[in-house]
Amino acid sequence: MQRLGNTLDNQANFSETDEEEALDLIAYWRVIQRRKWGILGLAVFLTLLVTVVVFMMTPIYSSTVTLLVEQNKAKLLSIDEIYSGVSSDQSHYQTQVELLQSNALMEGVVDRLKLTAHPLFDPRAQHSMVKDLLAGVGVGGSAAAVSEQEIRKHVVDALANMVSVEGSKKSQLIKISVSSSDAQLAANIANAIADVYIESDMEARFKRTQKATDWMNSHLTSLKAKLEQSERALQVYREQHNLIDTKDLSLSGAAGQLEVMLKSLVEARMARAQAKSNLDQVSRAKGNEVSMPVVQRNPLVANLMGTVSEQERKVSELSNRYGVQHPKLIQAQAELKQAKRNLQNQVDDVVNGLEREYEVARANESALAGAVAETKQGIQGTNRKEFELTTLERDVKSNRDLYDMFMGRLKETSTAGDLQSVVARVVDPATVSDLPIKPKKRMIVMLAFVLSLMLGVAVAFLLEHLDNSVRSAEDAERKIGLPMLAAVPMVELTAGQSAGLHYRDAPKSLFAESIKTIRTGILLSGIDHPKKTLVVTSSIPGEGKSTVAINLALAHAQTKRVLLIDADMRRPSIAKVLGLDNTHPGLSMLVLGMETLENCVYKIEGSTLEVLTAGSIPPNPLELILSEKFKDLLVRLGEVYDTIIIDSPPVQLVSDAVVLGSMATGVVFVLKADATPFQLVRRAIRTLQRSGAPMFGIVLNQANFKNEEYYGGYGGYGKYNYHAYYGEDAEKADQAVKKA
Repeated sequence: MQRLGNTLDNQANFSETDEEEALDLIAYWRVIQRRKWGILGLAVFLTLLVTVVVFMMTPIYSSTVTLLVEQNKAKLLSIDEIYSGVSSDQSHYQTQVELLQSNALMEGVVDRLKLTAHPLFDPRAQHSMVKDLLAGVGVGGSAAAVSEQEIRKHVVDALANMVSVEGSKKSQLIKISVSSSDAQLAANIANAIADVYIESDMEARFKRTQKATDWMNSHLTSLKAKLEQSERALQVYREQHNLIDTKDLSLSGAAGQLEVMLKSLVEARMARAQAKSNLDQVSRAKGNEVSMPVVQRNPLVANLMGTVSEQERKVSELSNRYGVQHPKLIQAQAELKQAKRNLQNQVDDVVNGLEREYEVARANESALAGAVAETKQGIQGTNRKEFELTTLERDVKSNRDLYDMFMGRLKETSTAGDLQSVVARVVDPATVSDLPIKPKKRMIVMLAFVLSLMLGVAVAFLLEHLDNSVRSAEDAERKIGLPMLAAVPMVELTAGQSAGLHYRDAPKSLFAESIKTIRTGILLSGIDHPKKTLVVTSSIPGEGKSTVAINLALAHAQTKRVLLIDADMRRPSIAKVLGLDNTHPGLSMLVLGMETLENCVYKIEGSTLEVLTAGSIPPNPLELILSEKFKDLLVRLGEVYDTIIIDSPPVQLVSDAVVLGSMATGVVFVLKADATPFQLVRRAIRTLQRSGAPMFGIVLNQANFKNEEYYGGYGGYGKYNYHAYYGEDAEKADQAVKKA
């Protein structure tokens, strides 16, 4: 349920927001409706003014010539590379566009068409026209002399302003457009620009080629001398060092020999290292050399070791068989000793052989290292000579290449000077235009009308913002902050008719309905007070408060006993409006107790309304109202009448209305539509509220329902429902009142 309640609240908020937006749009539309004739008048006036100006303007014609601009792709000449290198296509086309707008090109067109003597360009002709005009109005004076240079500059600037050049980013086409009041002249200038551009481009290329040729000829002699000098230096060096041009062959033999020697040197170093290793092993096994593998690998040592082993076995067998002194044992021992002696001698020979092998390997390594060093030294000497030779040959080659290049360029330039291709040509020549490009009269007039309408609407909203008057119910409630009781329409009266009795005379009119609406609002505002004392006032005089008070009293008198009191004792108006006798006793005499109520009260014919006029004007009206007698009188009158309506003076002039408002049940404030500033109304209402006067609401008087439907606050709503409710009789009654 709570969620449902929140949903309903949100929907209510949305509906209120939508309604406010709709009301804002309706208010905007009303502003436009109210000032529509002013807006249309301003739009028509400005449109006519713009139309006159447009038709007085000089028509401008435009002619366009289309050029096809290509980069020069000729292979015979690339002279641009000599100066700035290769440029992109886009930069080339952009450069051509800028060249087409250059002063030099414009000067060429001026000279070709003799524009300095054309009336549209010649400033002397313009000075002459001004001089004739001044002479025609009686003003003399000689024009200052204009030099030829100034004339030429003026014409060139004027021509540049007439020309526009547009290059395409996706094609090689360039469009040149010229605008002028003379259609034929515009076409002639466009074609002349294209012709001058092509001719100037060809002339510039020819001059560039000629300049390059002259420059090459001036440098070719020095290049040739440098080439001959470098060739002579190369030849002298070869003769001094007995060199021939076979350096690759000489270097190949030395390189092979060095490679073989380096390989032998590596092998010798390995042999020396092996011999050194063997010798070190034997040296470490001093006294036990026979146990070393390097010694045992010797065949003789191996055989002798076998012999010693055999003799040892034999001695061992004989020792087991014979005694120590046995001759066989002694002989076997002698043979074993001899075998060991032979083995040791052979081991010593092997060790000595290892030492000799090491010395030989070291000597061989040293000899090979010396030979390699000598070979390297020889090759290095040859390399130094060949380096110098290569340097000289490179100088000769570079000088020869440079000389050949310049010679080739010179031949190409000389040959291509007559074969230079044209890189621009006219695709579409300019033709004379029949229709002007500007001013576009129809579009300008339509645009002026639309803009003037927008300006009129803006001015209408500005005036609406600056307008401090009150026009409608919403306007009153928004600007003043009090509820709107009703909007009373203006009525057209003939001689003899009174607006104060219009409610009685036209009871079914829209005016009467407005008064009834005020009556209903008052009854609902003070529902707890069956007997009411109402004060009708306004901020300033002339707002129709007395008329509203009389008609409101007539409306209340239909159902109740009502007394209308004219409390404006400075400028009383009720007696005059109702056609009563001004000398008749009134309020002042009644308060002072000089007359009775029956002698002072009038009864209006055709109604039960009773009126108490102001009577004699006292010298001090405010003191009379502040007196206790006046308060007692109101109390006594309240006992006799159901409703008392008091017409009081305006709030801004005197304080009477403030005092009366504090004594009343409620105050009805009347303001004149489209007249009274709302700031003044708010100030008056604040004055009343500070005194404690209860405010029933506002009555917007003399509202013009022809321009704005005020009734109910919605356009067309009040009048539509009024006639729908009362039918054709009410409509006839309204028309009869207007005709009367």
